[in-house]
Amino acid sequence: MRFVTIDAVVPDRPSDEVFRTLADYARYPELTPVVREVQVWTEAGGDLISSWEVNFRNGILRWTERDVIDTAALRIDFTQTEGDVAEFAGSWWCRGEPDGTAVRFEALVDLGIASLAAVLDPIAARTLAETISAILLGLFGDGVRFDAIDHEATEVPTGALPFLKAVAA
Repeated sequence: MRFVTIDAVVPDRPSDEVFRTLADYARYPELTPVVREVQVWTEAGGDLISSWEVNFRNGILRWTERDVIDTAALRIDFTQTEGDVAEFAGSWWCRGEPDGTAVRFEALVDLGIASLAAVLDPIAARTLAETISAILLGLFGDGVRFDAIDHEATEVPTGALPFLKAVAA
């Protein structure tokens, strides 16, 4: 299992606007070539579900996730319910800054192949970090500033959101 954390700043845009863009999954294929397709629907119980196809290395990664969008907290938590990897869960959050909006992405990824984890999980985590970075650039343009990108952690990072800590436990 690996953890990916990306800290970025979207300059000169208010946090509510950045959050609305992040939460509008259906528009991702229009805004970034990394995302091939996203389908979004609400289940009978009110849960938001999204199904994704994303360019990932030399192939396509597919998964379906349950999303909890908290507009008041400017936070999205997601948990894969089915897909190409054994485990994928994480969070996005936004916070207003004097020069724009800070955006943080945190996720854990586990390919589920224990015998090859030492080789494959680092590749998957690095590729996830590259993919999320490309998505942020596609959504918000070349002005996005990346303050930190970490894809080497094998334990929940200090300061991770409680949601990620709970999923990893």
